[in-house]
Amino acid sequence: MRAPSRKAAARGVAFAASPVLAVRLPAWRSRVALFLLFAAFVALAARAFWLQAVSTEFLQKKGASRYARTLDLPAVRGKILDRNGEVMATSLPVKAIWAVPDSVNASPEKLQKLAQLLDISSQELKKKLDSDSNFVYLKRQVEIEAVDKVLALDIPGIHTKPEYKRFYPAGQVAAHVLGFTSVEDKGQEGMELAQQSTLGGITGSRRVIRDNLGRVVDDIALLREPQDGRDLTLSIDSKIQYIAFTHLQQAIEKNKAKAGGIVVLDVKTGEVLALANMPTYNPNSRVGLTGEQLRNRVFTDIYEPGSTLKPFTVALALERGLVTPTTMLDTPGKLTIGPSTIGDSHTHAGALSVSQIIQQSSNVGTVRMAQKLEPRQMWDMFSSVGFGQPPRVGFPGAVAGRMKPYKTWRPIEQATMSYGHGIAVSLIQVARSYMIFARNGEMIPLSFQKVSQLPAPQRVISDKTAHQMRDMLELVVGPGGTAPLAQVRGYRVAGKTGTAHKLENGHYVNKYVASFVGLAPASDPRIIIAVMIDEPGAGKHFGGLVAAPIFASVAASALSSLNVPPDASVSNVIMPAEPIAESM
Repeated sequence: MRAPSRKAAARGVAFAASPVLAVRLPAWRSRVALFLLFAAFVALAARAFWLQAVSTEFLQKKGASRYARTLDLPAVRGKILDRNGEVMATSLPVKAIWAVPDSVNASPEKLQKLAQLLDISSQELKKKLDSDSNFVYLKRQVEIEAVDKVLALDIPGIHTKPEYKRFYPAGQVAAHVLGFTSVEDKGQEGMELAQQSTLGGITGSRRVIRDNLGRVVDDIALLREPQDGRDLTLSIDSKIQYIAFTHLQQAIEKNKAKAGGIVVLDVKTGEVLALANMPTYNPNSRVGLTGEQLRNRVFTDIYEPGSTLKPFTVALALERGLVTPTTMLDTPGKLTIGPSTIGDSHTHAGALSVSQIIQQSSNVGTVRMAQKLEPRQMWDMFSSVGFGQPPRVGFPGAVAGRMKPYKTWRPIEQATMSYGHGIAVSLIQVARSYMIFARNGEMIPLSFQKVSQLPAPQRVISDKTAHQMRDMLELVVGPGGTAPLAQVRGYRVAGKTGTAHKLENGHYVNKYVASFVGLAPASDPRIIIAVMIDEPGAGKHFGGLVAAPIFASVAASALSSLNVPPDASVSNVIMPAEPIAESM
């Protein structure tokens, strides 16, 4: 092939003139390709503008929904302290173990070890990890030592979250006073529930960015600082609380009783120094907790108080000038009112004085005085000391008891209510009612918090009547009374026994509630102790045999703990073998 001439080259003839190399494409195709490329770039630019300028807020929200999270910053719950500053409830740092199920990747051996550390079954762990959620709690309130072992397994998708767990140093001793909190640190029972707004504090929050494995990679903002709860100082004295609980527990076991309760009050201030119930529970470990254990019987259980109510009928008769302590009343063994007959557990020779009626707990003698009173007068007396109305102590579950309107009372009902039948009360109501005898005729409100300012008293009966009643109640614990086992060495004490049949399904059954309410020292009372034993089953059921000894043991220790000086010589204490049986 000849090379192109110089002349042809000058005219612009192509170097490769081979027909094989010649391109025969239409010109419009290149223009279309160029247009498509240009259109694609324009579309990309428009899309970029739309995403970066128009849809920025929407996209940021979408991104935040996937990776931004608001985390709670738990507030530290306030401590609960006794009146002397001893810690009764506090919060310990723990952690929650949670997981992103899709991100968990571990061998069966590691998962089994994880289940063991969390104290859950392998099946329960598998069920949680099979969840469709991107957040699932594996275990709440895990101790720090166990958390460290969990993290040492180095399982992807397993994370921790700071929490607090409530701890009660006294365990079951003060369970019914303190109550407990839920896993969310909210009060569920007792003072934890009653004072939730004070103790709980306010949870804080912060905004963070998480990666696809759930790890926090950046803090965005602190939304709210947590506000810790305030400490709460109770009126409870830990020493007296332990004393009361221990002696109640021993008495329940000794008497093979179904249940029981005890409350100790400070006469001067109205403060509750101790409160205990049996059965009880350990608020630190509530596995298998039952309603029987949970019930705060001092507040929630009502019962017919029996003879512990007689002093109020007698006080009213004294106050109205109908009798004096030495007035003699005919007290035959039986007294018939309409179709019903009232009797005493033992016969009396002839007549008894009003003082002897209290000392020997005569039903008939008490009814004789009640028959001199109007129903409205008795109802007013019972109401003035708190019967038939819930006690205003700010404690959850407190009941009003049961007292019929006086207009509906039949003569037999007025008679039986005069000695504590046909009316139902709680133990805390009975304990508070005896304030009028201990405080020389005055009533004051009760408090579960330490009192800084004495409450204003309300007069119910005269000073004279209160002293007369205290003298008569002191006879009850002496020779010939129903409660000599309530005597306390070195102290004069006064009180009243109570024994009543239980009412089930509208009928009285052969089961008993034994009780005793006492105050000490009798010369200038400092404490009131009320004891109730439900269904004693060891062959004894009278309040003087079952409940009075508990009073004596608790009063002796409590008076010593409070540094109350003795008001009687040791030689004055006489302990007969058995008290006389009280009438029911």
